[in-house]
Amino acid sequence: MSRYSALGLLRGAFNGQKHWQPAWRDPEPRKSYDVIVIGGGGHGLATAYYLASVHGVRNVAVLEKGWIGGGNTGRNTTLVRSNYRQPQLHNLFEFGLKLWHGLSDELNYNVMFSPRGAMFLGHSDADMAKLAELGDAMRCDGIDADLLTRDQVEKVEPLLDFSRNARFPIEGAVIQWRAGTARHDAVAWGYARAADALGVDIIQKCEVTGFVRDGDAVIGVETTRGRILAARTGICVAGHSGHVAGLAGLRLPIESQTLQAVVTEGVKPMVQSVIMSNSLHCYISQSDKGGVVMGGDPDNWPSYARRGQPTVVEHAIAQAIGLMPALSRLRMLRTWSGVTDMSFDGAPIIGPTPIDNLFLNGGWCYGGFKATPASGWTYAHTLATGTPHALNAPFSLERFMTGATIDETGVGPMPNHR
Repeated sequence: MSRYSALGLLRGAFNGQKHWQPAWRDPEPRKSYDVIVIGGGGHGLATAYYLASVHGVRNVAVLEKGWIGGGNTGRNTTLVRSNYRQPQLHNLFEFGLKLWHGLSDELNYNVMFSPRGAMFLGHSDADMAKLAELGDAMRCDGIDADLLTRDQVEKVEPLLDFSRNARFPIEGAVIQWRAGTARHDAVAWGYARAADALGVDIIQKCEVTGFVRDGDAVIGVETTRGRILAARTGICVAGHSGHVAGLAGLRLPIESQTLQAVVTEGVKPMVQSVIMSNSLHCYISQSDKGGVVMGGDPDNWPSYARRGQPTVVEHAIAQAIGLMPALSRLRMLRTWSGVTDMSFDGAPIIGPTPIDNLFLNGGWCYGGFKATPASGWTYAHTLATGTPHALNAPFSLERFMTGATIDETGVGPMPNHR
C-alpha cells in the first residue's frame, strides 16, 4: 500500500491522477482462514485491522454480502462521544474516543474526525440534576464533562430558542468537548485499506448462508461463493445479528428495528456542536458540507426494511425545530434508514457464544458508529485469544441469564443511545 501524502497529491496534479492504485484488492476466497469475520461494515473491518496490526493474525477474511460500508456504517449520523454514566459503557467508549483522535494518522486516511463537542440539553431542574450526576460519574473516571448554565449554552449555540415561552425551555447542559463527528464511509474505507495492506482478504458479494459444524463446534461457513473453513468465526453484522446467529441455531436477546435520519440542504455554519436531548430523544448536528443532520427514536417495531415511517421522522424534525426554530426555513435534502440491533438492556454484546469457535459482536442499538475503534480493538482481542478483553468482558451474552444487565436509562429495551 502506497502512503497518501501531500507529495502524492502534487504528483497527481502533473500526471492526470493516473498513478493511484485500488484502495484494496478484490481477492477470490481461499479454502480456509484462521479467522472469518462476517460483516464488512466499520466494526468488521476494524476487527480485521486490529487482528492483523495488534495480534499478528493476518490470515483473515472479511465476508460482506453487499459492498464495503453499504450497511449501517453508511447510514448513521456520524456522532462520536463517550458521555455515558455507567462505567462499563463510558470506559469502553472513552477508549474508543481516544483511538478516534489519532485514527486518521494511524490509518493514513482522513476519517474527518471533528471534535466539536457533544452537548446534552437540560429542560428542567430534574434534567439538570440527572446531567450533573452524569458529569460527576464521568469525571470520577477521568473523562471530561462540563456542566453549563443557560447563559453558557447560549454562547455555544445562540440559535437555540432561549425564550421563556419556548416549547422546550433550556435550563443548561452538560458538554463533552472532545466529542464530535466523523465521516462514516471514510471510516470504512480507511479500515478496509489498512487491513488489506496487512494481508486481510476483503471479499464482497459473499453472503453467508449457513455454518459448517463439527459436533458442537463451528469450523467454517457456507456462502454464495462456496464453503470457507476457519478456526474461529465472528459475527459482526449490525442489524442482522439475529438472522445470522439463527443460521447457527442461536436465538439472541435482540430485536431489529429501523432508525431514521434526515439531512437538509447545505447552509453556512449554524450548529456549532452536536446537540442532543434525552428528554426529547432528538439530536442535531451539521455536516462538513453544511447540511443539518437530525434524528430521533427508532420506529419501535421489528423490521428489516431500510425505509421508515414518515410520521416517526416528522416527529424528530418537529422536536428539532422546537429547539432551533431557524431550522424551519431549511429544505430537506434526503432521509434514510438503517436497521439496528436493539438489545434488551440497550448495551452491546461482544464475546463468545455457547457454540464453540463462534463469537458475536452486536446489539449496539443507536451506539454502533461511535464505538467502531473500541469495538474492533476488543473484538479482535477476543477472536485472537479466545477470551474477552477487560473492556468488553461485562458485555457478554451470559449477562442476560445471570441478570447482570447494563441499562443506562432504566427503561429496558428502549435505551437512549446515539
